[in-house]
Amino acid sequence: MIEKIFENGLWGSRFVIILAVIFGLVGAVTLFIVASVDVYTTASYVLNTYLTHAHPKNFHEDIVGGIIGAVDLYLIGVVMLLFSFGLYELFISDIDPAKEHDDGEENQLLAIHSLDQLKDKISKVIVMVLVVGFFQKVGHTTFNGALELLYLALSITAVAVGLYFLSKVGHHH
Repeated sequence: MIEKIFENGLWGSRFVIILAVIFGLVGAVTLFIVASVDVYTTASYVLNTYLTHAHPKNFHEDIVGGIIGAVDLYLIGVVMLLFSFGLYELFISDIDPAKEHDDGEENQLLAIHSLDQLKDKISKVIVMVLVVGFFQKVGHTTFNGALELLYLALSITAVAVGLYFLSKVGHHH
């Protein structure tokens, strides 16, 4: 009898995961809002610049940096969503609306059946965040010679090769 009570309590303790799910969703929504404000601010800056016929020195770099920064925040928000959905499905229950499709097919985007699947999905998005951050830094860098441009070309090649192999992970032939 004590064993049954303990096991029921232990099994019920999985609901503490709800905290991580809720605050993960709050974090995702917060990131989406901040990124959207960043895009709005960048768009306002562009519109204001064209209306006033001003030509700031780093105009294009500022625009690209603002947009890429927002994309970065959106991707991190996606990580938080995947994290929240994955934890909920693994520890609490399947998300029924995600399973319902008009064509009878299951939505594979959020289908997470193990911690390894959750880790793989999150790690792929994190790699994309790093790639976006890399290109944001490259956009603000000045190159002063052929050797620096060669390093840039090699780093872009390394990123491309890494993304190629990342796309092959999890595909069984």
